[in-house]
Amino acid sequence: MAFEGASPVNTQHVDVLIVGAGLSGIDAAYRLQTECPDKSYAIVEARAAIGGTWDLFRYPGIRSDSDMSTLGFPFEPWDSDVSIADGEAIRSYIQTTASKYGIDRNIRFGHRVTAADWCSEASRWTVTCETADTTTTWTCDFLYACSGYYDYTAGYTPEFPQVDDFAGQMVHPQHWPADLDLTGKRVVVIGSGATAITLIPSLVGQAEHVTMLQRSPSFVVNLPRVDAVAGKLRRVLPRRTAGSLTRWKNIFLSMYFYQYARRRPDDTRSKILHFAQKQLGDDVDANTHFNPSYKPWDQRLCIAPGGDLFRALRKGKASIVTDHIEQFTPSGIKTRSGEHIDADVVVTATGLVIQLFGGAALSVDGEAVSTAEKLIYKGMMLDGVPNFAFAFGYTNASWTLKCDLTAQYVCRLLNRMSRRGETACVPERDASVEPELMVDLDSGYIQRAKNVMPLQGTQAPWRVHQNYVLDLAATKLSRIDDGAMQFRTAASRSTAASTSTVAESR
Repeated sequence: MAFEGASPVNTQHVDVLIVGAGLSGIDAAYRLQTECPDKSYAIVEARAAIGGTWDLFRYPGIRSDSDMSTLGFPFEPWDSDVSIADGEAIRSYIQTTASKYGIDRNIRFGHRVTAADWCSEASRWTVTCETADTTTTWTCDFLYACSGYYDYTAGYTPEFPQVDDFAGQMVHPQHWPADLDLTGKRVVVIGSGATAITLIPSLVGQAEHVTMLQRSPSFVVNLPRVDAVAGKLRRVLPRRTAGSLTRWKNIFLSMYFYQYARRRPDDTRSKILHFAQKQLGDDVDANTHFNPSYKPWDQRLCIAPGGDLFRALRKGKASIVTDHIEQFTPSGIKTRSGEHIDADVVVTATGLVIQLFGGAALSVDGEAVSTAEKLIYKGMMLDGVPNFAFAFGYTNASWTLKCDLTAQYVCRLLNRMSRRGETACVPERDASVEPELMVDLDSGYIQRAKNVMPLQGTQAPWRVHQNYVLDLAATKLSRIDDGAMQFRTAASRSTAASTSTVAESR
């Protein structure tokens, strides 16, 4: 049941408040509408548009790093042969889906959540939002954070030696200037991750020359931009059937490759380097520039659709340097080996700043929640935090796969509570469960976020699976009343809560 209209006073109430109108937020709203039709909901979105990541990032070449059959919504199949899609197409797809299902009518744009406090007496969250003009307050029975995992206001840029000496322009991809003209410019892109590998093939058509400067290499694999099998299936099968088959095909392929890579890392490394060298030609050494010290999937693999990065390097339109930065100079960058790289523009594709829940401060009965001290329950809830879930996707597969499972589980949980008259659910930590890092990646942005990221446990339901099939069973088939999840029933809500203005359609 949707939220319909604003309350005449400052405090508004819904059964479920969703934070964020990106992929996971729109998915969550759809699941609530279809699986919990008696629940009212609203989405508060800090930005002025739908799309989340795909509305924020506007740098040249921005594209998906997963196939769209799994990154897209399972209820609205991606209807194109293009598997690795550009940012504009993804943004349009999210906006069109939200409009088609009426979800866009329940979004409140320009509402940045700054704080959320759970009141046990009232069994209710009070959520504070900042807007351009004022501060608004929402109350909700269940709070659902779908705001991603990084800070939208600023990306990560290291402290480079003597960077102030540089006379050219510095740009971070997270805030790409719309009027940036690279015609005839010498461009250096610092970084070796997905953003750098996406940018370089797009910049070579504009700039005089592009240099990729990396401190250490990443594994880069060539995936087809077009899914030929998906196209054939759509020509002979109904749209939803073709979409489902394509989705499952890609789920199993990605799971197989991940498991193979983890079990046979040396063989996987050899194969990746062999194919990279074949595409690079004789003038670029794959062993030097595409052979990291870590094992495959210790960090997320980078994708070069159609081999575009390899092609740019092979044709000499771009070059690659693997070295440390010694210092910036007025005209470029000097490396530790003594090489000087001339630059008019330096792009710092150096990563993200991890931020959970859109930066909102969580508290329970006035006591601040320290996420780094919490265990994560089924990859979606925090121990000791009632009526709260958050969307956090896979690191080895499409983000939306896990987020959709989370949304379906939240609906199961809400329906069970409604049937039994329960007003609160909270995962209770078992003291015997040993904590460990939630995300098993060596990526810099993950390592920098150890003081933010929650922990996982050594056993279910506190274990985070990077496996869609296991999570599918855990969220759809496992018992909700599993001993770790505790339920409470309040005889009545507090006077303050019960008298707050309710804006619900019932």
